[in-house]
This record gives sequence, C-alpha cells and structure tokens, in this order.
Amino acid sequence: MKILVVGATGTLGRQIVRHALDQDYQVRCLVRSTGKASFLKEWGAELVRGDICKPESLESALEGVDAVVDAATARATDSLSIKQVDWQGKVNLIQATQKANINRYIFFSIINAKDFENVPLMNIKYCTELFLKESGLNYTIFQLAGFMQGLIPQYGIPILDNQPVWVSGENTPIAYMNTQDVAKFVINALENPATEKNTFPIMGNRAWTGEEIVKLCEQLSGKQAKISRIPIRLLRFLRGFTRWFKWTLNASDRLAFAEVLASGKPMNAPMKDVYEKFDINPDEITSLDEYLKEYFDRIMKKIKEIDYEQSKKKRKKNSFFK
Repeated sequence: MKILVVGATGTLGRQIVRHALDQDYQVRCLVRSTGKASFLKEWGAELVRGDICKPESLESALEGVDAVVDAATARATDSLSIKQVDWQGKVNLIQATQKANINRYIFFSIINAKDFENVPLMNIKYCTELFLKESGLNYTIFQLAGFMQGLIPQYGIPILDNQPVWVSGENTPIAYMNTQDVAKFVINALENPATEKNTFPIMGNRAWTGEEIVKLCEQLSGKQAKISRIPIRLLRFLRGFTRWFKWTLNASDRLAFAEVLASGKPMNAPMKDVYEKFDINPDEITSLDEYLKEYFDRIMKKIKEIDYEQSKKKRKKNSFFK
C-alpha cells in the first residue's frame, strides 16, 4: 500500500512516516520545503512539494496513492491562520482526495472538540469531522488529547534550566499520548476495515494535571520547579488584545485554547473497547511516568558525564602548575 502523509515533518507526522516505513509501506510525504524534510528522504520516504492551502499543488501528490494520512496543523509560528490551514486547507485536501478517487482518509481531531464552539481550533476540528463524515470517504477519525513530546519543552527543560514553569490558574486533566504509540493505531487502522467510517479516542493510560506533572518532574530530576501562574483572566485579556492586530491573529486563536484548559473538563476517554478493536495490548503503550523517567535518566546521565569531564580537566590544569 502507498500512503501520502501530510504534515510529515511534525511531531506526530514523522512518527507515522517512521512506523509506516518499518512496516514496509510505500510512503510519500507532502512537504512545503524539501530541505527541511531531507531526514524523511534519508529514512526512505518519497518527498513531493506541495501545500494544502494551494489546491493546485495536490493533484500530483495524490497520484498513485491508496490512502491519505492527514497529520497537518497550523503551527504557532505560521504566518497563515488556523482557519486557513486547519479548515480551508483540510477542505482542499479532502476534495482533492475525492477527485483522485482515493477512498481511505485518516484525520486527527481533538477530544471534546464539539463542546467548545467559541475556541477556533476546537470548532474547526469538529466542523472538519462533520465535513469528512459527509464526504463519502472511508474515513477514520482519531480524537487526541495531547502529546508527551510537548511536555519536555513545557516542563522538563525549564525545570532542568532553573527557569519558570508557566501554568494557568486552572488545571484540566489531560491524557497525554506518546506519538510513537499513536502511529501504531494509524497503521493498524489502514489494515483493519472495521475502523472505517468510525471515530476513536486515543488516550494515555491516565489523565494528568499540570501540577501532577510538575511534581513528577521534580521527583525524577531532583530539582524544585519555579512555578509562575498565569490567571485565566489575563489570558482572556491577551486574546482580546491580540485580535486587534492582523499579525497576531494566530496567537489570538492559540490563546483562546486557554478556555479549554480552564474548563476543568477532563481531556480523557475510555480506551478498553478501542484497544480491543485495534488488537493492541495496553501494556505496550507508554505511560507518562515511563516517558519522563527515560528522558530525565538520559539527561541526568549526560549532565554527570559533562561534570566529570570538566572536573577531570580542572584536576589536570591544577596539577600542571604544581
């Protein structure tokens, strides 16, 4: 089977490419810059330049493809808005997939998306779910909560660097998932007809609040976090303020997501039936404890090695002058 992965350079997309190649799939990646995606080519993937916001660039990318895996999303640094990428871009891609007579389409949404009409990203994700369901394609929709990989720059690095960890005043529990494990569900879905025209939550084994993650990081690193709390009122003000400026529209949309985190509604869902449907052993899925322990063990070992080398050089320097 030949699949087209869109958003292949992202945190999730690259893991899907890696896992698909390991399972002997032919993988084509739609990329805006072949230079930034060169590592995918080194892995064995085919690169095709294109952009979902430019529908004329999609026809050649879809030629000869059996399935589309759509892992693209607007980044905080993008000049384009969430609406342009996550709505119009996805509409372009779905319509181009229909036109190319490709029947299989995998899309990633967010858990609880339908409950937050006033949050642009959540509303767009839910609308895309509805659009895809009405498209006639054999879709599989995965509703995610958050990625463990994002916790390293948010919590791990600041704590190790003795920098502030920013948390909002409210703490919504989130069932984070390792993107490597999400990729397993994707490949399984491509091979399992029972997953077609279905929506599945993909959640970690438990939901964690920000404070619980901070305590875990402190325990694993042996360091105390410097916590700086941001009142939700301030985030709401900043959202309203940034909406006045065209060049900060994307930042405003991102700030709106604070409403989700302040809701107190857990970003979690039961997974028992999902594991059975996909024939995946839950014991083989990475827990957040394991993920962060592996990270801190690796980093702390490296720090000790650096300290040892510096101490060794210092001893040599001191002995030279004796």
